Amino acid sequence: MTAPRTSSGHAVVLGASLAGVLAAAVLARRYAAVTVVDRDELPPEPQPRTGLPQARHVHQLWSSGGRAIDQILPGMTAQLFAAGAKCIGIPRQHVSLTAFGWQHRFPESQHMISCGRPLLDFLVRQRVLADERITLRAGVQAVGVTGDARRVTGALLRSVADGSTSELPADLVVDTTGRASAMRRWLAELGAGEVTEDVVDSGITYATRTFRVPDWAGDDFPGVSIHADHRDGQPGRNGQLLPIDGNRWIVTLSGTRGGEPPAGDDEFVQFAGSLRHPIIAELVAAAEPLTSVQRSRSTANRRLYYELVPDWPAGLVLLGDAVAAFNPVYGHGMVAAARSAGVLESELRLGGAPAEFARRVMRGVAAVVDEPWALATSQDICFPNCRTVSRDPRLTRFAGMRQNFADLVGATATRQPVVSAAVVEVTTLSSSADCLGSPDVVVALRDGPTHPVLDGPPFTPEERARLRRSGRAKLAAVTG
Repeated sequence: MTAPRTSSGHAVVLGASLAGVLAAAVLARRYAAVTVVDRDELPPEPQPRTGLPQARHVHQLWSSGGRAIDQILPGMTAQLFAAGAKCIGIPRQHVSLTAFGWQHRFPESQHMISCGRPLLDFLVRQRVLADERITLRAGVQAVGVTGDARRVTGALLRSVADGSTSELPADLVVDTTGRASAMRRWLAELGAGEVTEDVVDSGITYATRTFRVPDWAGDDFPGVSIHADHRDGQPGRNGQLLPIDGNRWIVTLSGTRGGEPPAGDDEFVQFAGSLRHPIIAELVAAAEPLTSVQRSRSTANRRLYYELVPDWPAGLVLLGDAVAAFNPVYGHGMVAAARSAGVLESELRLGGAPAEFARRVMRGVAAVVDEPWALATSQDICFPNCRTVSRDPRLTRFAGMRQNFADLVGATATRQPVVSAAVVEVTTLSSSADCLGSPDVVVALRDGPTHPVLDGPPFTPEERARLRRSGRAKLAAVTG
């Protein structure tokens, strides 16, 4: 069900991110005109862009995020698959070394949509901008908002080309400018209330290369993840290999403060080989690299509590990373963005006074980001030298108790299908963490693992045959 269209009103979206274009799609069902502004000249095909440097790294869209996008843009995930995105069942079609050991490949209960972020952004943007009510103004940067503490009335824009400034009036301004958002400062300049911020910064750094999929692997070889063990007191070092569109493997290596991956091409495979298992290094050692190493930082978990501002101005809402940005290794940012756009759509249907509408949206967005915030931060604080500024009791007073339970669940999930399915539900944001307290999960935790400890990557017999043919006899020897 979509909101009824009207013939009046103008909404402005700051930022043509995934959150921004999904917001524009929603707003076009309510406003006569929607303008999306972005400082980048957006590419006419699936390519990385300056304003989204993290797009070069692994981006898995969890099944819950795909469903949220399809709610706004019906059939969008089908378009992604038609363009080459892969559907990877979790855990059946994924080989994963967790902090607690190798994960048995139990029947899938959810999936990830795996493709290059440029393809995802391009296809969604192309679909949204086809709406005649939506106008894109590229090469224009938002440098402020107009109005006062009671109501925002538009955006102040500056041309990237010549530096000229202009005002763009709006009945509603939606900030989706991500980590770079300056809205906290702009609100202070308007005289609005103080905004509280939490930061959990493990210092994680990402390094990524793409490779051509080797002929021996075919188009259905599983993805591979190597996760750090947060209990060993060492910097967390991780690796992920996923098949994506264009007959490519994308490989992202990451490390927290003190364990950062190198920036050089020659050291990339060497770092992969130093992870808790060298499987990724062995898989790509003879694969054809298609890119050099792309490296980035600025991936701290950061949350701004806009919903706590007592006198929130009418005419303004924020979505996506502008509200809460997560460590990308968990894959929760795109889900939160899509669900936040869904909140905007629901509140537009309800309507009401402008000030109350904006407050409801911000409360709804806060509820959407809370679960992924708790999941990401409670894991990251376990690594040494993590810098934390937070008043969240889940990360302070109750952190130890929560971590002990999470470790019990994680260890059991590797070898117990009921617990594994529940963890997949939580990890993919398909269910809240409350499902871990359901009767069947409690019984399974009490009874303990039902499957043996795996001594290596659990490849299927057919996958092992491929590995033997490729000369990777050591990997093929594991019977899992």
